[in-house]
Amino acid sequence: MKAIFTIIMFCFSAALFSQTQLPFTGKRDFNIEDEASGSGTPAYYLDVKKNGNVHFGFLQINQADGKETKEEINAGKYNPNVMKVHFKTYNETFYVKFNKEKIYLTDEKGNIKKSDDCCPVSEMAEMNCSCESILYK
Repeated sequence: MKAIFTIIMFCFSAALFSQTQLPFTGKRDFNIEDEASGSGTPAYYLDVKKNGNVHFGFLQINQADGKETKEEINAGKYNPNVMKVHFKTYNETFYVKFNKEKIYLTDEKGNIKKSDDCCPVSEMAEMNCSCESILYK
């Protein structure tokens, strides 16, 4: 009976692990809202660790005095559906999901948001664009 239980637990654990494969490991920069870019705008990044933990961070440099503001948080284990990111510095909370190539701004359920702020600056006539960004190495 112990052997059967051990085999079942092994198969269950293997199935869970295989479903949460990481899209990549390492650090990637991103900027989802094109309208919110320029001098003094925070530069966001994510860092996927080999153990599955996902860290989000930002660096902002005040153009007037050169003061740096930065924060990095551990958002938990990688979840392909949705991840909650909360920065205490500016009391900023947002939800994202990402794959190997892109990151998406979502609602709490993982539905990709649409906003005028997410439209490329080069395409001013567009409205209500999907909030997504390429992940830069």
